[in-house]
Amino acid sequence: MKKYVYLFTEGNAGMRELLGGKGANLAEMTNIGMPVPQGFTITTEACTQYYEDGRQINDDIMAEIMKNVEIMEQINGKKFGDLKNPLLVSVRSGARASMPGMMDTILNLGLNDEVVAAMIAGNPDPKFERFVYDSYRRFIQMFSDVVMEVGKKYFEQLIDAMKEKKGVTYDVELTAADLKELAEQFKAEYKKQLGEDFPSDPVVQLKEAIRAVFRSWDNPRANVYRRDNDIPYSWGTAVNVMPMVFGNLNENSGTGVAFTRDPATGEKKLMGEFLTNAQGEDVVAGVRTPMPISEMEQKFPEAYEEFIDVCNKLEDHYRDMQDMEFTVENGKLYMLQCRNGKRTAKAALKIACDLVDEGMIDEKQAVLMIDPRNLDTLLHPGFDADALKKATPMGKGLGASPGAACGKIVFSAEDAKAAVEADPKAKVVLVRLETSPEDIEGMKSAQGILTVRGGMTSHAAVVARGMGKCCVSGCGDIKMDEENKKFELAGKTFHEGDFISIDGSTGAIYDGIIPTVDAQIAGEFGRIMGWADKYRRLGVRTNADTPKDAQKARELGAEGIGLTRTEHMFFEADRIAAFREMICSDTLEERVAALAKIEPMQQADFEGLYEAMEGDPVTIRLLDPPLHEFVPTEEDDIAALAKAQGKSVEAIKAVIASLHEFNPMMGHRGCRLAVTYPEIAEMQTRAIIKAALAVRARCGYKIEPQIMIPLVGEVKELAFVKGVVVKAADELIKEAGSDMKYLVGTMIEIPRAALTADEVAREAEFFSFGTNDLTQMTFGFSRDDAGKFLKDYYDKKIYESDPFARVDQNGVGKLVAMAVKLGRQTRPDIHLGVCGEHGGDPSSVEFFHKTGLDYVSCSPFRVPIARLAAAQAAIKEGK
Repeated sequence: MKKYVYLFTEGNAGMRELLGGKGANLAEMTNIGMPVPQGFTITTEACTQYYEDGRQINDDIMAEIMKNVEIMEQINGKKFGDLKNPLLVSVRSGARASMPGMMDTILNLGLNDEVVAAMIAGNPDPKFERFVYDSYRRFIQMFSDVVMEVGKKYFEQLIDAMKEKKGVTYDVELTAADLKELAEQFKAEYKKQLGEDFPSDPVVQLKEAIRAVFRSWDNPRANVYRRDNDIPYSWGTAVNVMPMVFGNLNENSGTGVAFTRDPATGEKKLMGEFLTNAQGEDVVAGVRTPMPISEMEQKFPEAYEEFIDVCNKLEDHYRDMQDMEFTVENGKLYMLQCRNGKRTAKAALKIACDLVDEGMIDEKQAVLMIDPRNLDTLLHPGFDADALKKATPMGKGLGASPGAACGKIVFSAEDAKAAVEADPKAKVVLVRLETSPEDIEGMKSAQGILTVRGGMTSHAAVVARGMGKCCVSGCGDIKMDEENKKFELAGKTFHEGDFISIDGSTGAIYDGIIPTVDAQIAGEFGRIMGWADKYRRLGVRTNADTPKDAQKARELGAEGIGLTRTEHMFFEADRIAAFREMICSDTLEERVAALAKIEPMQQADFEGLYEAMEGDPVTIRLLDPPLHEFVPTEEDDIAALAKAQGKSVEAIKAVIASLHEFNPMMGHRGCRLAVTYPEIAEMQTRAIIKAALAVRARCGYKIEPQIMIPLVGEVKELAFVKGVVVKAADELIKEAGSDMKYLVGTMIEIPRAALTADEVAREAEFFSFGTNDLTQMTFGFSRDDAGKFLKDYYDKKIYESDPFARVDQNGVGKLVAMAVKLGRQTRPDIHLGVCGEHGGDPSSVEFFHKTGLDYVSCSPFRVPIARLAAAQAAIKEGK
């Protein structure tokens, strides 16, 4: 028989998967002699079974729960529903990973009219009567809200009405008679809302409460939290049932929450809050203002002394900063929970380094302690914490690129650029339906970018991450009117020039200005990164299109450039004209003449990148997007182009119309352009090789250019384009009398290239996996449109995470693994990397490590994340 219920004495910290974090830690605290009220944990497997059985707790599991209720009654010498010695319990959730506030809790379970009357009869103290009614009204309110889903607001309105009637401000000022009356009002409200009496049988109450905790695993806020934090739905939650201890018994009781170190700074000092005559939710919910934990010493000297001892023992035992919940009942301390505390990124680095210095952990454990995703917040400006607490978001999109931004709304890239040119101190937030490559200058000028459409790998998200700009994408609740420069959100209309604030880490959007604070990288950052570099095997490069991005990435530890997108360079004003001339040319000679104007500009771009990287490898991708992205759309621009070309407006419009494609992402782009127009590949190769030769001669760096041919699906097309590249490169190297070597490789982004990687490797000297396009082509949906329907897929549990943000290991991952294996069979020394956005996602980095790639490449600000994730992957594998 499978065991679904464990007493606290039967578990331990290693049983986290089965007992959840809270249950495993309650068992562990019991084992090491902490004062824990003795109860039991219903396992995560029982939760899975509940969902498999159609959201029902089956009879076998229920019988096992009731058997453990009897044991709990014997241990505690109290009984459910007993009038002399009633047992009251709390029912709490507890998943494997900490999910603060995401699931449900019920306190004071086991109370009914008879138990309440008997308890009061047994203790004549009027204060005790108040305590019993206070507990009862709390239980009715919590049970109604959490278990039966009657909204909290109905009860809060009744409490407010009672306080008004009695002329008091706080709940604690209400008398026993007031609370008794409230309990009656609450039960009447329950009946009014549900059409049935409040359940008085404690066993019925318990069964319903356990069901409610299981059900809360699937509530909307838990689902969103799991998706954001990489927690699988299949894990389920455990349920902890334990006897109540009462912090609201009298003035000699209280409840608190504490951390063994400061969770904001990491400083080694006890931090926390305490409330006398209160229950746990009062501290967490901020109903009353608590006192700092140090004041507990005056109030409860013995319990405080014991608590300090418990804190030291727990930190010593778990070798990490602990977050604890505790209650003092009549001067006696009880521990209700401990867990490794949530902390800011700054605190995480300090605590890890301090624990190494204190001899508690080694370097590898320190590296494993830090969540790589949290490093993002260290590298970008953030909102002032106090101001943020007071603010309420008016909307939410996807946190596509971290950081905080506030400024005046502008609706076009031109307006953003113009505002900052007019006043370099101006702060603007660019709000668009979606961005496109020509918005790049406006995106540079803006503090942040907010889009209505698009996901985590939309143009806005990718470009913003590369620049280290804050971006919130895909806020579908915005009703946009770009033409009239206004939008509607949360019932308010915003016009150009109004102020908004956006948080690129959480996706939250705020009305008005929230002050920001600059990023600060402390000394501990360098120490942790040094340890990470010591233990990782994977190389980490960056995706960079400008010397400035490349420079930033090197500062953050990049060991080369894994992707330079040359098309971004064509959008600058002086070049776009020449490139449009090339597109509208009628003959090969005209095209070559137009490209000749661009070649020196491209060469200067590449020289800047080679100089910034000082001899580290630089991989440059040949032109990738379809030509229609470069042609003008505005009438004035079309007329100007016609004039420059000496052609009629109609002739230019005909060229533009001929470039229109039904599905441009799968159209005439990548290496297909080079097959039709080899002169483009030839010009770009000349610029790459000339730049490398010039920088070698000038700076003495040992440069070996890596030329990447995109979107290959057939080895013959790669062979054709490679022929063009090699001919141009060899001529220039020979002319220069140089012995410079170079590599020609390809991006693996079409499934067919992965399936035939053994053939492709005959021509390619390196593979770089373009996982953005590979994901798009494998799933068969466009990354720019998927945001419209992916939410339905999350809600219906078809997908658990965005496949563009976290690599799909079952499908796309199989193609990557297959291409690695086939590529190495043909060419054992082939270089293998990844340059999609997945290169900066920690769980994807771990997968690339296991698959045997040589390096990952990601946007500059994600380089530290990839370094840390790569080290963690290597350390875990070593274990």
